[in-house]
Amino acid sequence: MKKKAIVNYINVFLFLLPALALFIGILIAPIIKSLYYSFFNWNGMGAMEFIGLHNYIELFSSKAIGFLKALRNACILAALSVFIQLPLSLGLALVLGRGIKGERPFLSIYFMPVLISTVVIGQLWLKIYNPDYGLLNSALNALGLESLTRIWLGDVKTALIAVFIPTLWQYVGYHMLLMYAGVKGVSPELREAARIDGATEGQVNRYIVIPSIKPIIKVSVIFAVTGSLKSFDLIYVLTNGGPLHATEVHSTIMIEMLFQRNRYGMGSTIAVMMIILCFVFALLISKAFKEND
Repeated sequence: MKKKAIVNYINVFLFLLPALALFIGILIAPIIKSLYYSFFNWNGMGAMEFIGLHNYIELFSSKAIGFLKALRNACILAALSVFIQLPLSLGLALVLGRGIKGERPFLSIYFMPVLISTVVIGQLWLKIYNPDYGLLNSALNALGLESLTRIWLGDVKTALIAVFIPTLWQYVGYHMLLMYAGVKGVSPELREAARIDGATEGQVNRYIVIPSIKPIIKVSVIFAVTGSLKSFDLIYVLTNGGPLHATEVHSTIMIEMLFQRNRYGMGSTIAVMMIILCFVFALLISKAFKEND
């Protein structure tokens, strides 16, 4: 019997081995390599100079790198995602989950931006924000609100929120679909029993539906926060971190260090810090939801 159990364990290991090899080769090995490079001063071609924790110290102490400002911008984007994007997604999921007419077409329409390439979305919103012929300024001019027109992506005061709006538009359908699946999984008997007891639709959602889909909401919060911490492509297309670093995030700094300044050690240090930040925030969110439960 013991021999049979050992054979079963070996078979399971052999079946998992290809996936495990891919996981280690594509995810774990690059992380270890980045951690290794972060202790060196290296331009990517010449000799590597071991400098210990100097890159990490410089990262947090040097204003020229702007890591702390990038962290602030990423946290603002994360807060906007959690407190604007997710409530909007939840509201749509609750409405569609009630089985309204045209439910399926609405699902497809709201989810469609998720399927579009982020680079394409960036180019689309560049045209919308264009100060000369963009749709936004043209609409404001047509409504007689010329005083509100501005260079949206070129103004330090509006650049970050202007970057967030396309993110909101792109991913609100993604989180809505996750929550919609949870809403549809809530037992109709529970809803009906609450209505018989005199509960309004809002009370049914508040006391039955939302508590039932808390695990999905937790996953959406984690995705929203970590996605903001490692956001890159849309910001790179729209502003490349400008103007005056108003939309700078960790990814844009990392690309600058790697490919413009040839500081592969510092670029690897930023990559390691991004991994740590995403991991820490995911743990904090999981703990917060657990304590709430």
